[in-house]
Formats: sequence, C-alpha cells, structure tokens
Amino acid sequence: MTGAGATETIAVIGAGIIGCAVARELSQQFPHASVTLIDKEKNVAGHQTGHNSGVVHAGLYYEPGGLKARLCRRGVHLLKDFCTERGLPYVECGKLVVALNEQEESRLGDIYERALANGVPGVQMLGPAGITDIEPNAHGVAALQSPGTAIVDYAAVTEALAADVVSAGHELKLDCEVRAISERADGVTLQTTQGEFRFDRVIVCAGVQADRLAHGAGASAEPSIVPFFGQYFLLEPAYRGVLNGLVYPVPDPKYPFLGVHLTKRFDGEMMVGPNAFLSLSREGYHGLGLNPKDLLETLTNPGFWRFAAKNMGSAVREARTVLSKKMFLREAQKYVPALEGADATRMTRGIRAQAMDGSGALVDDFRIDYGERVTHIRNAPSPGATSSLAIAEYIVSSLAAKGDGSA
Repeated sequence: MTGAGATETIAVIGAGIIGCAVARELSQQFPHASVTLIDKEKNVAGHQTGHNSGVVHAGLYYEPGGLKARLCRRGVHLLKDFCTERGLPYVECGKLVVALNEQEESRLGDIYERALANGVPGVQMLGPAGITDIEPNAHGVAALQSPGTAIVDYAAVTEALAADVVSAGHELKLDCEVRAISERADGVTLQTTQGEFRFDRVIVCAGVQADRLAHGAGASAEPSIVPFFGQYFLLEPAYRGVLNGLVYPVPDPKYPFLGVHLTKRFDGEMMVGPNAFLSLSREGYHGLGLNPKDLLETLTNPGFWRFAAKNMGSAVREARTVLSKKMFLREAQKYVPALEGADATRMTRGIRAQAMDGSGALVDDFRIDYGERVTHIRNAPSPGATSSLAIAEYIVSSLAAKGDGSA
C-alpha cells in the first residue's frame, strides 16, 4: 500500500461475505486507511451469501496446491474461530460422500487421495456397515467420511463482519449501486446511484456482476459469468432427524457440479438440493426468474454453447429434477431410502456466479486479477463462503506486498 501514516481511501464493492471479510481485513491490517464498503442492496448478504446451503467445506475435492485447496483449509480455521468468538452457530455435523456402485467407489478413492493431500483432518473410507454406523438411514457400497464438515449461518457471519467494519470507524454504504469504475494514475472514480466518489484503490467483490464491472473498468471480458441456479427443498418436519449430518453423492466427472444432496441446516431443518441448471437471470431467486438482458448475454456467449454441447446428457438429467419435485426427491432417495413418501417445500433458489472462459471450460480455481489500483475477484464460487476470511487475508497481504506494507 502507500506511505506510512497516510490516510489511504479504499472502497470494497460488494457486501457479501467475501466483500465484508475483505473490508474487515483492511480495517485491521491498515488502521490508517479509510475503508468504504459499498453494496447496491439495502442489506448485506443479499445475493449468493444469503442463498446457499450454509456448509463449511472441509476441502475434499480441490486440486492440491491450488488456491481453492489452500484457502479453503485456512478459511475453515478462521471461520470456526470467528464463529466461536461471536457466539454464532458452528455445528460440526460431518459429511458422508456416498458411492452407489463400484464405478463411483473408484472415483471416491481419488477424492480420498485429494483430501489427504489437502490435509483434511479425520477423513476415512467406509464400507456399508460403516455408513450405517454413522447414518443409519443412508445406503451405499462405500463412503468417504469427513467428520470436520460443518454448517453455519453465513448471513449472520456476514452481518457480524460488516458490524466490525463499522465499529472500527469505517463506512457501510448500502442502496448504492456502482455503475462504472474509472481507473487513472491518481486514483479510481466510481459512478454510483448516490453520486460520484473517488478512492485511492478499489477491490471488487461483485459475485454475479464481477465480469461486467471488470470489463467496464477496462479489464478483459473473459472469464465471463454464466449463472447457474440451484433449487433447494425443505423436507417436512417429520424428516428433520432422518440424518445426523450431510450426505453427498460422488461427483460425476462429466458434469461440473455435485448433484442433489442432503444438508442439515444450523437450525436443525433438513434440506434437499441443490441441483444445477442454467439460470434465466443473475439475480432471480423466485419463480421463473427471467431477466431478458441476462439471458441474452448468456445465449450470445460462444463459450456457453461449447459448454452446453459437452454437457447435454447431464443437462437433460438435471432438467428432470428442475421440472419435477418427485424426480428431485427420487434422486435423494437413492442415498436415503427412508425418504420414500416424504414431502418437501420448495425454497428460494441459490445462484452460482460461475466464471467460464471462451472455450466453454468452467474456471475451476479462484481467480483474482490485480490492476494498479483496482483488484477484481473474477471467480469465487464454492467454497468461496468457507474460504472468505482466508481470501480476504490473501488479497490484503498481496496488496501490501505490492507497496511498502503500510497504509
């Protein structure tokens, strides 16, 4: 950052969990800086953060040595400590990744090796008897147990992070949409719905709007964001205790998402989902959720059509669960037969801000682009919430390394 003792002005765009974590980290590491946290909504956690499953991922699936693997493992420790200090829910209920056949069991072995390489504590392979010892209602030929997987209330965590920013004397500017970012040698100008503001530097944590703000600020148009929605259902109260923790399928390498799974919430309710299908908007959480501008942008993206061509079979499978609650619950019954006959209520959906390159490949790892004065988080899907405090730590330390380490 800049000279010692100087009052540098820094804006963080986006008050989801990552943006709030970045603003808090700046306020702690650079006490002389003036930090402004900006969001277009009237409350923090209005988008991805407030519409997810609440799972604290242990780091099972990610490429060893990559940012996801490293920041997920660091993020788990930071998040657990933060929740403990603030008295926020943090329930280590554990997770089973369940294989239904020998082919899935083979893939499960690869995930186990990744988990070990990533330093995930307590993981072990289980046979059918081991599965029922932990989850009497679950069924499979083998499973990977992750006892440290937890559940939290990410919206409450985000509110606590934002409160820390404000209590440290910094500003939270809500109901303020950033329309344009102009970077010059002497600073950064933001055009917003509340007027024009100037800052010494800006960090953009804009989720589903990341590519638009980056491109508008002069950065590359790629990777672009292609939104995928995930539908959740809340099981009826009689099934609250059907599982002790979480039950996940073995990921299909032909499709880039996990598939329908069962997730216990921090309040004891049991959810089924999400599936994953193309969203008709970037921010439509209810009903059809159609935004013509968003949909047109996706449909005119050549990379999307390349992706679709490679994943048509899986898309058809997912479409069945989108159209039919019965089919959705039937997927879950493969792992928990006791759900036969269960009913569930459709919940608000989540929308994943997934970055995609021009070839149609999904950007797998976290992606952070550094300009002279503007930093863009271009890709931070799951485990982004789990990793949020570690992402903040990583970004702020990277910015400090570019200068003399003080602000």
